[in-house]
Amino acid sequence: MTPLTIALSKGRILDETLPLLAAAGLVPDEDLSTSRKLIVATNRPNISLVVLRATDVPTYVQYGAADVGVAGKDVLLEHGGAGLYQPLDLGIGRCRLMVATRLGYDWTASVQRGGRIRVATKYVRIAREHFAAKSMHVDLIKLYGSMELAPLLGLADAIVDLVSTGNTLKANDLVAVEDIMPITARLIVNPGALKLKRDSVKPLLDALAAVANIASAAA
Repeated sequence: MTPLTIALSKGRILDETLPLLAAAGLVPDEDLSTSRKLIVATNRPNISLVVLRATDVPTYVQYGAADVGVAGKDVLLEHGGAGLYQPLDLGIGRCRLMVATRLGYDWTASVQRGGRIRVATKYVRIAREHFAAKSMHVDLIKLYGSMELAPLLGLADAIVDLVSTGNTLKANDLVAVEDIMPITARLIVNPGALKLKRDSVKPLLDALAAVANIASAAA
């Protein structure tokens, strides 16, 4: 079979992807949480893994540096999804993309007044489309981390961010005020790889689809 490179996202999605890969018969030769190797071999001689920052996974797959990848829907929407085939929702990394404000801030009144609202987020594309669809006037502030600080220190009136349990919001006296969309991780494939490396890509897709369906049925 032709060689195949799979790009995986660091963090929670990686932790939830590895059991799916194992169930599909694919296991890394090293512990990815401690290995310092940039490219890690697996029990399949033709398949290797790379672990990347989540936002970089779609780019590596789009340009063919990786053939297959796993990325959250949030990352894919922000990337734009150009040049990517998205055949499978893996059903992992479940959370919601939401608008949140500090406790006591009257979001509804601010929206009804029609004034400009400052919103901090790393999801600028998604936030812009969401608020434009509601005909809201917002100034978007791009941040890369510690999003919860923005309303607390007066940088922004609200944030757009991922919410899983809601514990981080609660701990920082923030509250979710709008639900934008549910988020899960998707399998993405370079279209060229799907054609030129079909002998390797198709069996992997079939195995992961079977595993994801079993996991979904058990949930």
